[in-house]
Amino acid sequence: MSILLFDQRLSPKTPAALEMAFTFEQRERSRLRFVLLDGREAAFHIERGTPLVEGDRLVTAEGLVLAIRAKPESLMEVRTEDPLILAQAAYHLGNRHVRLQIGKHWLRLPLDEVLRDMLVRLGVEVFDIMAPYQPEAGAYGGGHHHSHRDEGEFHYESRLHHFNQDT
Repeated sequence: MSILLFDQRLSPKTPAALEMAFTFEQRERSRLRFVLLDGREAAFHIERGTPLVEGDRLVTAEGLVLAIRAKPESLMEVRTEDPLILAQAAYHLGNRHVRLQIGKHWLRLPLDEVLRDMLVRLGVEVFDIMAPYQPEAGAYGGGHHHSHRDEGEFHYESRLHHFNQDT
C-alpha cells in the first residue's frame, strides 16, 4: 500500500475530501507521517518555516485535498482585568522565550508548573483549558528553521538564527 503524500498548499476556500486535526507541534513540522481516520497511511511534506494553521488545505499529486484542523491541547490561559499586568506577564514569558498565543484579554501557553507559579506571583489568574493552540509567529515571521534527518525519520527542531547588528 502506498502512502498518500500531501505536498502542495491550496487556498483555504478549496473544498476538501478529508480533514485531520493536528497539534501545534505537528502543524509546525515540515514533514510528518500520520494515519487518516479511514486507516490509510499519509504524510505531508511542505516548505520549511511555514507552520500549518486551522483551515489550511494540502493536496496530493492525484488531487486529493486535506483540510487541516487545529487539535485542542492542554494549555494554560492567563487572564487579568489589568492590561498593564497582562503586558508584564507577556514580557516575562517572552523573556523566557515562551511561545504565546495572544488574545485581546488573555495569553495561552503550554502547561508548565514553574511558569504557572511565576504568573500567579505576577498577579494574573491562570486557568487550565483545552483549546487549539496557534502561537504568534514572531515579528520576523518566526525565524529561519531547519529540519533534521535522524535514522530515516524526519524530526522538526526549531532553531532560530540570531543576527548580530554591528554598528
